[in-house]
Amino acid sequence: MGILKPDEVDIHLLIEGLYHRYGYDFRNYAKASLKRRIHSFLKAEQLSSVPELQAQMLRDRACADRLLLGLTVNTTAMFRDPSFYVAFRQQVVPLLRTYPFFRIWHAGCSTGQEVYSMAILLQEEGLYHRCRIYATDANDRVLQTARQGIYPYKQMQEYTQLYLKAGGRRTFSEYYTAHYNNAILRPFLRERIVFGEHNLVTDGSFNEFNVIICRNVLIYFNQTLQNQVHELFYNSLCKFGILGLGKQETIRFTKYETAYEDLAKAEKLYRRRN
Repeated sequence: MGILKPDEVDIHLLIEGLYHRYGYDFRNYAKASLKRRIHSFLKAEQLSSVPELQAQMLRDRACADRLLLGLTVNTTAMFRDPSFYVAFRQQVVPLLRTYPFFRIWHAGCSTGQEVYSMAILLQEEGLYHRCRIYATDANDRVLQTARQGIYPYKQMQEYTQLYLKAGGRRTFSEYYTAHYNNAILRPFLRERIVFGEHNLVTDGSFNEFNVIICRNVLIYFNQTLQNQVHELFYNSLCKFGILGLGKQETIRFTKYETAYEDLAKAEKLYRRRN
């Protein structure tokens, strides 16, 4: 590990305490990102130091839960990076049509917007009734939002534009009802989705999947943890299964680099080789 600076020691002890007290493992997250988020959390909690945060976190589960929310990245949107969904329609949907039934794992689903985006895409392609989508995250609080499928109405204008850029074929407002300041997604969009807690750092495989989507999560992990998660994904994919990553993520420089072929290289869509 090398010799740590005093502030690095404090952060190291905080992360170790979070792991040993509550089981949340951030020890292999990228250090620079962790440091930024911890100091942002200190400011939000009006705490003066990392040791003060550690003391409060160890005795107060509510504080630990808030810290967990602060350390995990929950930035998302419906049809985020619309070109990804265009590529998915063009390259992946024809492959999925060959299956009578298929499973999709959306790992690190956050508050669920991208999961529902996939449900809408599959509905428009006539495939939603053939699938089961497993949407997982390590944070139960964001999963609660995902299960509800209720989002601020003010976001719908942005989501509509992203939906159209993603190749949407209907009127986006067909997929939700407006209620005061909220947009409530139609219940049928939840029918094929199973939401559940799963920690990519500590948990193993739980099924075999035709598609695994994990976008904009691995960039916050160090190389050791990225390799661990890539092994999990490879072992969870069926032969010729599809892996979808975020724009800044890659399978290059991992031991699984040659285990996939490019489906849409720019959109980080890969197909597992036989």
